[in-house]
Amino acid sequence: MTFAERMLHIDRRIIFLVIGVCTLLPLLYPVGLAIKVSPEVRGVHDYIESLPEGSVFLLSMDFDPASKPELQPQAVALLRHAFKKNLRVIGMTLWVTGTGLADLVVSQAAQEMGKVNGKDYVFLGWSPGVGSLIITMGQDLYKAFPSDYNNQPTRELAVLKGIQTLRDVNYVVSLAAGTAGIESWYVYGKDKYKFELGGGCTGVIAPGLYPLLRSGQINGLIGGLRGAAEYETLIGQKGRAVAGMDAQSATHVAIIMLVILCNVFYLLIRTSRGQSGQPRG
Repeated sequence: MTFAERMLHIDRRIIFLVIGVCTLLPLLYPVGLAIKVSPEVRGVHDYIESLPEGSVFLLSMDFDPASKPELQPQAVALLRHAFKKNLRVIGMTLWVTGTGLADLVVSQAAQEMGKVNGKDYVFLGWSPGVGSLIITMGQDLYKAFPSDYNNQPTRELAVLKGIQTLRDVNYVVSLAAGTAGIESWYVYGKDKYKFELGGGCTGVIAPGLYPLLRSGQINGLIGGLRGAAEYETLIGQKGRAVAGMDAQSATHVAIIMLVILCNVFYLLIRTSRGQSGQPRG
């Protein structure tokens, strides 16, 4: 059996091992491959960058653990940027199944950046309803959320001083894994209460949100893990998203190389059999 024939009959477990190594190593030791930043991701970043210190930033984490790999890195990058800019951060979620995860993301990012709960940020949690909740927030934030996720009376929190309704919020970003999400914030919120709106989403639903972006209904869109990696690049804090893109790139290169090698070995075998007069299989 020739070398080419041996390679075509290689144990598939070796191929699985190669793919596993190509995936794992970049996650453990990311190299930070060059990433081109798209205009839609830059739109969200530049708007936050333009906000003066003390502005109000509301991040609605409208996803659950199933979408964590794509949307948690987006949330972390946005929170790091907002805290670095010394914005007043309001966290919440429209998905009851994602409440615990959203609270963990906000608290960990705040702890990393040295921010104090109630003074620099607040996590409001979840409240029933989607459209009715957003409308109520547009009329009276304290009626929608009398207390935060930790049962602190919201009227007594320093971070919410001077904030009565959504009209007092400078920027809202919804990170959505479906409905409710970005569309809900636009239909029930922005169109009526006139705040600026940005979005982030999983890769699979991003194409359906581009009409909102092109029409100016949202001013930016962070799409999937790639979008999170672009945002990490913009703020100069490369994290899980950049590592994830390194792993994807390495795996894709490995698969392409395996496909090319298999075709080369197959052609070598056909050529050698043709020269020897053997029937081609």
